[in-house]
Amino acid sequence: MKLTTAQALVRWILAQRSETLDGREVPLFPGVFAIFGHGNVLGLGTALEEHRGDLPVWRGHTEQGMALAAVGYAKATHRRQVGVVTSSIGPGALNMVTAAGVAHANRLPVLLLPGDTFTNRAPDPVLQQIEPFGDATATVNDAFRAVSRYFDRITRPEQLISTFPQVARVLTDPADAGPVTLALPQDVQAETYDFPDALFEPVTHRPLRPRPDRRAVTEAAGVLRAAKRPLLVLGGGVRYSGAGQRALEFAERHGIPLVETTAGRTLVPHEHPLHAGPLGITGSTSANVVAAAADVVFAVGTRLQDFTTASWTVFAPDVRLVSLNAARFDAVKHGALSVVGDADAGLADLAAQLESWRVDAEWTSRAAAERASWDAHIDSLRSPSGELPSYAQVIGVVNTLSDDHDYVMTASGGLPGELIGGWRGSGSVSMDVEYGFSCMGYELSGAWGAAIAHPGLVTTLLGDGSYLMLNSELFSAAFAGHPFVAVVCDNDGYAVIARLQQGQGGKPFNNFYADCTTSHASPPRVDFARHAESLGCLVFTASTVDSLRSAYASAREAAVAERRPAVVVVKTQPSTWTEAGAWWEVGVPEHLAGRDEYERGKGGQVRYLGS
Repeated sequence: MKLTTAQALVRWILAQRSETLDGREVPLFPGVFAIFGHGNVLGLGTALEEHRGDLPVWRGHTEQGMALAAVGYAKATHRRQVGVVTSSIGPGALNMVTAAGVAHANRLPVLLLPGDTFTNRAPDPVLQQIEPFGDATATVNDAFRAVSRYFDRITRPEQLISTFPQVARVLTDPADAGPVTLALPQDVQAETYDFPDALFEPVTHRPLRPRPDRRAVTEAAGVLRAAKRPLLVLGGGVRYSGAGQRALEFAERHGIPLVETTAGRTLVPHEHPLHAGPLGITGSTSANVVAAAADVVFAVGTRLQDFTTASWTVFAPDVRLVSLNAARFDAVKHGALSVVGDADAGLADLAAQLESWRVDAEWTSRAAAERASWDAHIDSLRSPSGELPSYAQVIGVVNTLSDDHDYVMTASGGLPGELIGGWRGSGSVSMDVEYGFSCMGYELSGAWGAAIAHPGLVTTLLGDGSYLMLNSELFSAAFAGHPFVAVVCDNDGYAVIARLQQGQGGKPFNNFYADCTTSHASPPRVDFARHAESLGCLVFTASTVDSLRSAYASAREAAVAERRPAVVVVKTQPSTWTEAGAWWEVGVPEHLAGRDEYERGKGGQVRYLGS
């Protein structure tokens, strides 16, 4: 079949299928986010146009925003579908590097197709070519190497034959999942080759469930059986495996309290008696208290990053760590007894070896008692105060008015701590907190992708800083007809960083607008409502808890009815936060007041948990 490189790529994309966790067959690549330029419009752009009836192409307005939308899509489909993003060469390509970092840190698959400079070099130097003095083969796309799970530059059409299996492997393997970058020189996109017909036969990619080594399972079972106070930590790997119910049954059968990481949030019904809450700095005091008392931590599907472990101060110094993970890279961290395999299969194998073993009832009941105390604390924070709404009150309103099948998101600033710590879910996977990379601007772009993928209503929460960082995809979603609700909390600056700065003894500087350099006596302010309206969004405003409740309820109805984003703008308190009582390691200079607390935290930091 004689095709151009670009045509072959599009035909292969169309042939790939995916089996969802509930057994449905869907396209592996459901659509393409595209901005065309001279580096991709005639090659890949022409090939996509030929199949416009089979493969949706959504036009974005920033390359970073489009790629973040693809990341949000992957998360909302539990990594069973992959967004494709194409850009021209040069600045368009580099704009996607940040989004690749988000996907890489969060282990989420996305296929990036940046245009690249000519391989024939006849017109060199071409527009947007950087020309490194010491390496004639380097282009701006080499910047993707550090943030790609798989990178290739296609310099000959026939390279695709050996590249395609590797692309599919990385995008669908639970251990390797992450961004794939195929750099496409614009002359090569247009070159032809006689490709074998078999390359474009339909292929269905099913969830891989590698079983762990039996000896590792036996050893892990022995460690758990000897435990007096075990704790089960559920991470994103449980979500992507579809192992939430298996994990819950495992905990119930053996009486083990359980907690959730950021990526594992909402796997467990909030009111379940074994649920101690979310773990870590942005989690709950209840989970952290239980974690500090545990003698064995069984971590499933998590890389245990610093916000989850409170910079490795949340566990007891003599705790034993058992880690079940599909990626050996993550399973062996921190001296853990590693069990490498699928979360669902691994939990089943381990349960078979533990048989009727159960933890002492007194330890089992600890979770419910601690969480009840945390719930009472959250209830007090949600109570109306007569002032501007706090973040906790905003979360409370959204939580109360949301349905079980809705989807809630955030990414940066103070809202992750409020959403992770305060949300009360029913047990359906309904949350995306992008806190692997904490990318400002993901909240709106990722919501666009999630809104395309998720059958329920998506609500995203963000601060004024994130809104100003990246808002162009509001128009992309409005134009394409993808509804979601965005709640914009305006507290006049980068409030959570001001909190960190001043909380450690630093002086107020360059975070709140009042502390920034300006030559104006009365500096301008952004009218977020008018701005969002100009981007095609429906707009609602609020300044009290009651008016927020009314505005959010109206926004939900309007977004669905009008098929476009609805933005709720609410003025919020700048200095009221939910505290989980955990330590976080940041570099504190010796002359600041926070240095003493830093030294105390370092003194309680666990460096290695091996036996």
